[in-house]
Amino acid sequence: MQIGILSTGTYLPEGCMTGKEIAELAGIPVPVVEEKMGIKKKHVPGANDHTCEMGIIAAKQAIAKAGLNPLEIDLVIYIGEEHKEYPLWTAGIKLQEEVGAFHAWAFDAALRCGTTVMALKVAKSMMIADPSIRTVLLAGGYRNVDFIDYENPRTRFMFNLGAGGGAILLRKGHNENLLLETELITDGSFSEDVVVVSGGTKNPITKEAIDKRLNMLDVLDPVGMKQRLEQKSMDNFLKVIRESLRKSGYSEAELSYLAILHMKKSAHEYVLKELGLSEAQSIYLEDYGHIGQIDQILSLELALREGKIKDGDVVVFVSAGIGYAWGATTIKWGKGEWNG
Repeated sequence: MQIGILSTGTYLPEGCMTGKEIAELAGIPVPVVEEKMGIKKKHVPGANDHTCEMGIIAAKQAIAKAGLNPLEIDLVIYIGEEHKEYPLWTAGIKLQEEVGAFHAWAFDAALRCGTTVMALKVAKSMMIADPSIRTVLLAGGYRNVDFIDYENPRTRFMFNLGAGGGAILLRKGHNENLLLETELITDGSFSEDVVVVSGGTKNPITKEAIDKRLNMLDVLDPVGMKQRLEQKSMDNFLKVIRESLRKSGYSEAELSYLAILHMKKSAHEYVLKELGLSEAQSIYLEDYGHIGQIDQILSLELALREGKIKDGDVVVFVSAGIGYAWGATTIKWGKGEWNG
């Protein structure tokens, strides 16, 4: 059963923070931010750039691009962050209402920055299993930049966090932009390494907690995490990409474009080198920062705009999220049958 991507949408706030501004706030040299961290600038939210709202804007864009009547949507999956307009809230239901998908039902999905890849697998499985689900909207927003304390050196690797929204429309029986197989890895040994300490049931929010900045992202064991994660993360990046391709019936040599999240420049270059890809076969998001699970959608749209993807190309979305989770999805772009 073939499931294809009808369209995508993205939203980027107007406001930006430059690498120089980050360097000044963090007290580190500008070249470290711009060259090593790979942040020339990143998008940051304005007063009305709320998490679900950014997803709504992106979803409306995707619906318009597809020329779709929203009443044809059968399921809405919210793929944005848990940090949203209200702390206890099903954002997918609001998103469904705002885009006019009145015949659909909705729920929220979450796997941190791996949510889009995971949700594509969930959506495809549901579409195959349930004959009544023909068209699915995945959409959401991200603004975890709100949790960054630039004076905390333990969270330096997250200084790239930004804001934005993204959406993907899937259609059963659509013989274009075929959604193929997904591979996921989760490793619970890292599950409490990166957290916002205060605000949950374990450590409720208090004035004292806010004064101590316990309501911001932190790394509880930075030395241990670095030792345990660094090589494993790169190995798992490559593993999910290769396995997604294999399960989809393609070899590593057939990979045309890698839609990869923003990370430090050396890690980005390492992944491309190991896969035998040139810089032209990906886009380094140094002018956007890391917009969580929206990165893959943004990378795809930028690549299409720049002519980096053509009909028949094999495209892979790859993600990693704190927790830790790694995921990759293979897409056969353009028209044509899947050879898997």
